[in-house]
Amino acid sequence: MDNNQFIFNKFVTGKNFFGRVSETKIFRNLIEQGENVAIFEPPKAGKTSFIMNTFYNMSISGVNFTPVICSLLPVRSSAELALRFGSAVLAAFGKTHGEHTANVERYLSGTHFVFDPEAFVSGGDILSTNWDIDNNDLEAVFKLPYKLAKDKSSKAIIVFEEFQNVNFTEDPDSICGLLHNIFDTLEEDFRGCCAYVFTGSEVNAMKDIFTQRKLFYRRVSALHLEPLETRDIIDHSVKCFLSSGKVLDRELMLGICHLFKDNIYYINHFCFICDSLSKGYVMEPTLKEALESLIAIHEPRFISTMNSLTNFQMNLLRAIVDGHNKFSSSDVISRYGLNSSANVRRLKDALCKKEIITFDDNDNPQFLDPLFEYWTRKTYFKIPE
Repeated sequence: MDNNQFIFNKFVTGKNFFGRVSETKIFRNLIEQGENVAIFEPPKAGKTSFIMNTFYNMSISGVNFTPVICSLLPVRSSAELALRFGSAVLAAFGKTHGEHTANVERYLSGTHFVFDPEAFVSGGDILSTNWDIDNNDLEAVFKLPYKLAKDKSSKAIIVFEEFQNVNFTEDPDSICGLLHNIFDTLEEDFRGCCAYVFTGSEVNAMKDIFTQRKLFYRRVSALHLEPLETRDIIDHSVKCFLSSGKVLDRELMLGICHLFKDNIYYINHFCFICDSLSKGYVMEPTLKEALESLIAIHEPRFISTMNSLTNFQMNLLRAIVDGHNKFSSSDVISRYGLNSSANVRRLKDALCKKEIITFDDNDNPQFLDPLFEYWTRKTYFKIPE
């Protein structure tokens, strides 16, 4: 086994991946049938591990597919999106200058896309443009994986990471509408050749795209990743401690799971620190020191988040921490200085746009980051037990 059993700095597959059996079956069935899927969960919720482990299982099962990973993290324009996406697709289906040249000439003829050998050698850019791109260019590049997969007798599975960043482009609705139209009018020969997977860590922004504005209505299935089972996390963590000669009581591990609300990223990071601080039995003083260390790592980010809030937004956050959910009641408005029910609606929207909280189907607030919630309660507002 690896020296570090508590992996938090990269995605995991195979023996290091556990849980989410039902979600994996659903996801695999959808993408193997060429259906499109959206997965929007908070940062470090395990989206990439979930997807890559599914790919791993498909690969060892002999499924013929070509994964294409395209991150929209730095994208701020439709041209950037098209170039990054097109280059990712071409890189997945070709390796050499000759292959790239032939694929661009064959599949992107009549567009403003070109293969520039000098740009490829100097910066690795497979696609370049010889003019400003238009909707015809975008349509051509979004259809590119269907055409390549069909001709290569493979299945393309496109993973758009941080898809909510499409909102930073000049006309996100037009881009999404174009993609939706491709899904809607796909020729029969191309059906099943390609599946798009849209992932995003800004939950409320992704909800706005797929649930509220319904920009991909009936063409993309939203898949929610439930928290890992507490029992599975405890079994995994206790086993990992034992492999390095350490012992952690299961009841203490249960408390850790409750503290981090079964967030495997924070739990693995926390256990990694505990592992480095202990010999033999992992005792409560070690757990406290590890928690202090973990908070110290993330505290600058938490402070920056709190400093970005207005007084009204801070007041609503305190009401949430205190367990309220009827924010428009006269008692809550008066007690927390929220001004009016109209102002409450604006404050809720503001906290959602900052990706601090989200609201469930019953309009109950939920923190998106369990450690931030703990820090807010214990350190910032100093609420006693």
